[in-house]
Amino acid sequence: MANVYDRWHLSRPRKGTEPCTEHSSKTRTLVPSADHGKGKRWQVRWRDAAGEQQKENFAKRPQADTRAATIEADLARGLYVDPAAGKESFRAVAERWRTTAVHRGGTASRVERALRLHIYPTFGDRPIVSIRPSEVQAWVKDRSQVLAPTTLRVTFSYLVSVMHTAVRDRTIAINPCAGIKLPEARRPEIVPLHKDAVHALIEAAPPRYRAMILLAVASGLRQGEVFGLEVDCVDFLRREVSVRQQLITPDRGPEMAPEETPEPYLGEPKTHESYRTVPLVGLAVDALAAHLQQFPAAVVDIEDRTDPRKPRRRRARMLFSTERPDVLKRANWAHVWARMEERANVALGKAYAEAYAAWVQRGRPEGEEPAPVRVPDGASMHDLRHFYASALIKNRESVKTVQRRLGHSKPSITLDIYTHLWPDDEDTTRAAVEAVLGDVPALCPPVKIVSR
Repeated sequence: MANVYDRWHLSRPRKGTEPCTEHSSKTRTLVPSADHGKGKRWQVRWRDAAGEQQKENFAKRPQADTRAATIEADLARGLYVDPAAGKESFRAVAERWRTTAVHRGGTASRVERALRLHIYPTFGDRPIVSIRPSEVQAWVKDRSQVLAPTTLRVTFSYLVSVMHTAVRDRTIAINPCAGIKLPEARRPEIVPLHKDAVHALIEAAPPRYRAMILLAVASGLRQGEVFGLEVDCVDFLRREVSVRQQLITPDRGPEMAPEETPEPYLGEPKTHESYRTVPLVGLAVDALAAHLQQFPAAVVDIEDRTDPRKPRRRRARMLFSTERPDVLKRANWAHVWARMEERANVALGKAYAEAYAAWVQRGRPEGEEPAPVRVPDGASMHDLRHFYASALIKNRESVKTVQRRLGHSKPSITLDIYTHLWPDDEDTTRAAVEAVLGDVPALCPPVKIVSR
């Protein structure tokens, strides 16, 4: 219960004390207290949900009465928010959320990076209760100049989660992220690599990694899943590869020195559905067998966090490794890929020049002019995954099958990314409808169309 007290006058004055000469009351005699004339006169006192005594001062009685009524109502409905809790900094609340939320290894690293680079510079040192919706909207506008719409949506979701945690903990009353408008996120249509570009990348790969590129094309595995494969993940008799882990390279944290490199570890796959078995074509299986003959599996001492409750160090026989030997690290692989892409484009350029010269020599027959093919700038191993998906779709695999092969958590994700690749044939549509309605009698006589 919240009660209002007069700080300037005693609640139970002793008999014979002098009354106040400045203030009066119709219901009682006012006797000045030791705080008379100091600070705000009216004080609201109450006990919070934890039973702790709280108080708040006001200059006028109506303000105190209103506040007392509000506190009583909030306590009764379980919506009470401690005014002192809102003074906690946004960074403190965010770190409490980040360190207690259940994230997989790669996600935890991305959350820390997004908070540090994009959210803390604006809101980190602010009392969380002081952050207004208009300021959140201004932050969205500012970050939209730096981040792509889809990336901004992910970063904004972290901000929303922190604020939602503060609401649940009764640190703030409402989430200032509610009603915020985000830039429209239009996912660009995936344009799969040309098959000649894929062949060129395989040929341009160093011998140590050629089978790995072929495997990525033939299985659609994510880069981390390929890097995390051990020898026993491949069943050569059944011609299939099992995904049960991925290699995760954490981002460099703010506490790390510039020369320090985060240590990779084996972690859980991206989603529950990412645990899967993918069939392989004979060409890929043969390439892996030849690879192991030329480059035997490297035994690497690495931390295994595939069971988050029991992390441990162990020796793993990695299918693909560096010459040292060591696991493949993301930053180092980027340099290898860049050189592969450069060599592949040189080969593709030569092939186009030869094809063009041959076309000219044949007299430039119409409709046979060769088109240049190249590996586009910014391509990565993920484009090999897109190529694999496009091959399945082109051969009329169902959405569910493509989802299972790629390890997407939901079919809607598969459709959202690749729906434009599924065949859209009007004649096929007509045939499907006619097959259903073919035996339905005509409802009206046929109309004879007369040409004019």
